[in-house]
Amino acid sequence: METKPMISLCMIVKNEETFLEKCLSSVKNFVEEIIIIDTGSTDSTIDIAQRFQAKIFHYKWDNHFANARNKGIAKATGEWILWLDADEYLDIQDAEVYKEIIKNKDTNLLFLPITNLTGDRIDDPNHNAHIHYQPRLFRNHQGIKFINPIHESLDGERENLTTDVLDLPILHYGYINEVSIEKDKSTRNKRILKLEEKKENHSPWVEYHLASEYYRNKEYNQAFEYVNKSIFNFLLAGQKPPSILYKLKYDMFIQTNSMNQALPGIEKALLLYPDYVDLHFYKGLFLFHQSDYEAAKTCFEKCLELGESHPSYLILKGVGSFRATHYKKTCLEKLEASNKGEKK
Repeated sequence: METKPMISLCMIVKNEETFLEKCLSSVKNFVEEIIIIDTGSTDSTIDIAQRFQAKIFHYKWDNHFANARNKGIAKATGEWILWLDADEYLDIQDAEVYKEIIKNKDTNLLFLPITNLTGDRIDDPNHNAHIHYQPRLFRNHQGIKFINPIHESLDGERENLTTDVLDLPILHYGYINEVSIEKDKSTRNKRILKLEEKKENHSPWVEYHLASEYYRNKEYNQAFEYVNKSIFNFLLAGQKPPSILYKLKYDMFIQTNSMNQALPGIEKALLLYPDYVDLHFYKGLFLFHQSDYEAAKTCFEKCLELGESHPSYLILKGVGSFRATHYKKTCLEKLEASNKGEKK
């Protein structure tokens, strides 16, 4: 009698020959079943998937990522479902240790840390890295499914949905410029998001995701317009705008060298999210830019106090450690030089 798998990997793919082998190699000792929903590959994607004994199902693309992912869920037989994209891989050392941890969980949805690497090229050793936690492992047959045509998210019976954190890292290469340019993801994403934007009572997340697309293309005027729309629409709906909107907004002040205009607004954002280390770091940069080294130093000290272990936030690696340390040291040097100049 065939043993029921504990973990099924569910993926949707199209022309992913560049990354798929690395992705599937990273999970081969962790999952017992691989479900591939292919939306029209013409390269060697299918051949690679077959080498890993994947169950492959073809799906006619309908501009709806959630529909495609839900098709994969419907085919999965595992007790748990892990979902990944082809340009991601598990950074896992001992699969059996993690599987034992999962067996002892009494929750039905687990958040894993995702490290989004950014930069121009894959082989660049100096990538920036943003870390955030996403629900990537969930129990099968619990009414949990994907919603939204793009930037899909998990949804279930909320009153029965229990969550926990599993510190099993996932690395994501999709935001690296050479990858996104080659796939032309931005054009596809903006097309689908613009269709969503036209729908009455659409989610304010639509404007946020449009802002992100324009930001990654360095089209900052459009990005700034959309992030402000998103904040306004969340407020209009009676909801506190998510922290990630303020991170994107104040990062753009840095990218456009408009830091002198940013301080009043970021103070208000910090009233909403007083433990968000990235916002304290940005405030420190704004003060540093204005040569207020004493106040900037205080901000960087706050960053070091907060650290970077905050699963509810998107965090730039280093803002609570080496980046803050560097700027604190520079502030001290500036203050020391100023004191010496005053004594002469």
